[in-house]
Amino acid sequence: MLNFRHFLARYAITIPFTFFTWFVFLFGFKLNFLECSGLALITYFTTAYIVKKVQIRKQLKMVGITRSEYRHIKEQMMLAEAQIKNLNRHYTKVRSISAFKQLFEMNRLAKRIFQIVRTNPKKFYQAEDFFYAHLESAAELTEKYALLSTQPIKDIDVHIALQQTRDTLEDLNHTMQEDLRAVLASDIEELKMELDFVQISTQKNKPLLARKENLYDK
Repeated sequence: MLNFRHFLARYAITIPFTFFTWFVFLFGFKLNFLECSGLALITYFTTAYIVKKVQIRKQLKMVGITRSEYRHIKEQMMLAEAQIKNLNRHYTKVRSISAFKQLFEMNRLAKRIFQIVRTNPKKFYQAEDFFYAHLESAAELTEKYALLSTQPIKDIDVHIALQQTRDTLEDLNHTMQEDLRAVLASDIEELKMELDFVQISTQKNKPLLARKENLYDK
């Protein structure tokens, strides 16, 4: 949830404060170099930890979720990240170009949903089915499909199993597209509202602009 800007802000506070305390320990308390360095190191990690907690608290308040919700979402995100890595590892093993394109698109959708939720954890609740069911199913089916497609035996049963798996993965692909639409739904609505507001404002300003143009013409 914290981005690179938070990282920079955190260490912009932590590093100068650590150097300041090091000089205080050295010249104020007359400690030796090793003692000052040890205490400064403790100060560094403690300050970074506190600042990070404050940043997370502010972000949680801004996003509108509790700390317990954030912990749960973070756990689910860690599981999802592992499943996406597993999905990414297996889809490159398929030999069929059409299957590769299908699995590539599924992997792209999964990463996109993951990134959106990582940026805004509250959107997790708009894609719970993706995290609890769809992503895991996609990872498992991709692994099984990759295993079957690389087998030297290609009898009728294997071909049927591969086709059924492709059909199921195609259904999952459409399902994950719907998951992405659900995650983006609130953003789309906000954008529509902003566009409506701009259009209304523009319509209201048209008579005023017309009167100004008439005055200039005179």
